Amino acid sequence: MVEIVFLTPFITGVMTFFLPKAIGRQFLVGTGAIHLILSLLLWKNRPEAIFNNYFAVTPEGLLSLLVISLLFFLISIYTVGYLKESEIQTENIFTGFMLLFLSTMTMVTLSDHIMVMWIAIEATTLASAPLIFTHRSSASLEATWKYVLICSVGIAMALLGSVLITLSMDIGNVDAPLSFSALTKVAKTLDPMWLKAGFVFILVGYGTKMGLAPMHTWLPDAHSEAPSPASALLSGVLLNCAYLGIFKTNKIMHAAGLGDFSGTILIVFGLMSILAAATFILKQNEYKRMLAYSSIENMGIIAVGTGIGGIAAYGAVICMIHHSLIKSSLFLSSGNILLGYGNRFIENTGDMVSRMPKTFVAFFAGFAGISGFPPFGIFIGELFIIVGAFRTGHYIAAGIFILSLCVIFAGFANQVMKISFDDSIVKIRLKEKASMVWPQYILL
Repeated sequence: MVEIVFLTPFITGVMTFFLPKAIGRQFLVGTGAIHLILSLLLWKNRPEAIFNNYFAVTPEGLLSLLVISLLFFLISIYTVGYLKESEIQTENIFTGFMLLFLSTMTMVTLSDHIMVMWIAIEATTLASAPLIFTHRSSASLEATWKYVLICSVGIAMALLGSVLITLSMDIGNVDAPLSFSALTKVAKTLDPMWLKAGFVFILVGYGTKMGLAPMHTWLPDAHSEAPSPASALLSGVLLNCAYLGIFKTNKIMHAAGLGDFSGTILIVFGLMSILAAATFILKQNEYKRMLAYSSIENMGIIAVGTGIGGIAAYGAVICMIHHSLIKSSLFLSSGNILLGYGNRFIENTGDMVSRMPKTFVAFFAGFAGISGFPPFGIFIGELFIIVGAFRTGHYIAAGIFILSLCVIFAGFANQVMKISFDDSIVKIRLKEKASMVWPQYILL
């Protein structure tokens, strides 16, 4: 039962490569619906995997899986309308790799073995790279190669980190399965020096895929060049998969009594990411790149909360869920803006409030949500992180955190106001169909 959840989209994805476009679109939505049903059944029944040494239904994995499944289903509905309006020559390749991407991301959430997790995260790179190259332009080719090369180097470092953790077992004479669940139980007996070294390499390796600064340089290009449905998956789902590898390793560190060590490093990388986003978002002139830097900011927020621990870690998980939902909605809305205005530059948009009113409501509400306004969940998550920081004496980190969020909000708000209310002479080329608007509303 567990394995069928990621095998189903793998099989349909391969089949879609050889099917006509119309049937491929049906496969995309149908597989999304089946995957959501299977994920809900997995949540209800909690079965044991056939290959239980490698796969398991864990709380954090199941939570991520449910978010992935819901997002993909709604994104697939939007994608059908998007494909009808856009000019994608190799549509069957695009839809096929969308399904393979779903399969690999699902495999990440269900992986309990430390090396299977590494294989699954590397597979997400291979499955998502063709999505970035969809438009076959020189810019998309550059973005794809940057994504593949930087993430592959990062994944190689994560592999080294995984090997170092196994070395900590050998030196500590620990006889246990090489799974996150088993290693957490025997963490006290692992060699602390090699465990620390393993965590650092895993954080840098998976942090590259997660978009933490300074390893984030692939992310703005990839998100801006990919078609909007793919951007929604990359930002809303892929980054969470990389975070899952860091989160599970951090659990081992806490169980071993090394939580202060791992927490400090997570806070430093998290603050660096928030500061990097604040620097670039102020003068950003493309709305999709602006959303990409917002994702870097939110990954930093999640890393800071995880590093502080306690109520802040709870806030980090809340931010992770709500960032996925809201940012996916924003990227889908950006797809409507791109199809409507025919341009990615903010200066070539404007007056969206009257020209594309349905998309405006979704985009502006998404901006409010991702900025941390109540009643959106990111407000609660960030509040918990700030409270946790003050409770644990991280006053400097809390100050940098709050100041950076204010700067990012100012830059983000300035650009959103231009898109929404500035005068524009551009003729809108998109009729706002229901299937290209209500998925965003549901996500919000």
